[in-house]
Amino acid sequence: MRTVLSCSDWFKHIPPEVLAKNFGVSADVFNTLPSPADEYIFAGKAPEGGDSAAVKGGVKSVLNFSHKMLAQKPITLPGGTVRITDTSNFPISKTVAAALVELEPGAMRELHWHPNNDEWQYYLEGEGRMGVFASSGQARTFDFRAGDVGYVPFAMGHYIENIGDKPLRFLELFKSDYYADISLNQWLASTPADLVRQHLHLDDKFMQALQFAKHPVVK
Repeated sequence: MRTVLSCSDWFKHIPPEVLAKNFGVSADVFNTLPSPADEYIFAGKAPEGGDSAAVKGGVKSVLNFSHKMLAQKPITLPGGTVRITDTSNFPISKTVAAALVELEPGAMRELHWHPNNDEWQYYLEGEGRMGVFASSGQARTFDFRAGDVGYVPFAMGHYIENIGDKPLRFLELFKSDYYADISLNQWLASTPADLVRQHLHLDDKFMQALQFAKHPVVK
């Protein structure tokens, strides 16, 4: 089990004379400590930005702790855009990879699956519908709107469709240092055609529609 380290909580559970000895001040300095329960989330004044907020004598980290996802050049396709953030463009993000997907009305995040981890989603704007296939005849369909959270277990096939009349925007999040997905269309196009025909009983019209290029968004 992980716990949250709160300095105010810890200070209140240390004898004042121990705090005084540790910090080289008198014990009465600590008479005004707040109640621990009040200091997990509280209203306060943020420090001014830039160099004025830096601690004097501190060593500036060589790592970049912020990333402007919207400033990225997106993957643009008929029907929407996708922006991907992982260690390839945000090196410090060793355990989180993400994609910001924007779908126009009627557009769809293509049928696909993720080979590296479970997917969490947060819906920012619009209305969407997701179908998830869990194998062995198990499948579910869910509707989402802004503020909802979605979840797809590892390697389960799924799609997300914009069913509203406004843009659908959502984040895909993974506990991974890299983003990865596999397109069903691309995967079938890369499979010997005779095997696909035998398995799905579909004619040449379907086979000719398969594409080797990945299209994360389709319309």
